[in-house]
Amino acid sequence: MTENFNLAIEMFRTLVLGIVEGITEWLPISSTGHMILVNELIHNTEGFTASDLYLYVIQLGAILAVVTLYFHKLNPFSPKKTKAEKADTWQMWFKVVAACIPAAVIGLAVDSYMARIENWQVVSATLIIYGIAFIAVENMHKKTTVGSIGEMSYKTAIGIGLFQVLSIIPGTSRSGSTILGAIILGCSREAAAEFSFFLAIPVMFGVSLLKILKYGLVMSGGEVAVLLAGMVIAYLVSAAAIKFLMNFVKKHDFKSFGYYRIILGILVILYFAFMR
Repeated sequence: MTENFNLAIEMFRTLVLGIVEGITEWLPISSTGHMILVNELIHNTEGFTASDLYLYVIQLGAILAVVTLYFHKLNPFSPKKTKAEKADTWQMWFKVVAACIPAAVIGLAVDSYMARIENWQVVSATLIIYGIAFIAVENMHKKTTVGSIGEMSYKTAIGIGLFQVLSIIPGTSRSGSTILGAIILGCSREAAAEFSFFLAIPVMFGVSLLKILKYGLVMSGGEVAVLLAGMVIAYLVSAAAIKFLMNFVKKHDFKSFGYYRIILGILVILYFAFMR
């Protein structure tokens, strides 16, 4: 009876966390900041869904949403593509790989240290700082020089990769730092968001793989069910979030996300400093 009750609690938690992961992984609003708040609200401090293994492996569901939504564009072997289009697809992947190098090198070097500063003080500060940065960059938004990933140079791709390094700091948001960096470097909002999605594929696969190697995949049948449920939910919600963001940036700028980050950062401070 107790075992079934615990499984039901974990299923409820994976439903909530899957939704939060699916939304916040792709919108520039920080998945870490939301996870900290949500884990507090649902009292998720122990159990399988509170483990690092769960939190990182559930991301695979979110990544699969990008792969399926953009499968044709990402596939250099598609029989529907001309030789030139296949070459362009390879070039796009080379740019993605080049952009991943800075985060891979620096991330591995400081990974253990970053885990020590994953607290509400750091998260709230980065939420507010990058919220202000989004508003400032949009207010100073210059004319775009890169309308698509095909027009993007390797120099720009690596520059975006350097901005991605900032996301190592908890609360920054991987999509937020790469989108912000891309806009600063002259990319259109659509190109910035799309490149951020593609950049997530090797990065998140790599991080998930490292966590699996670190913690192993020794799980009970119930834990496997909880993890798979979380991945499916994260996949479905991610697909909706990605479509929303791509439609949103065609008509709006990113300032609303900046204001949202500032409000969330203030809420994190108020909750942990005065209400907990």
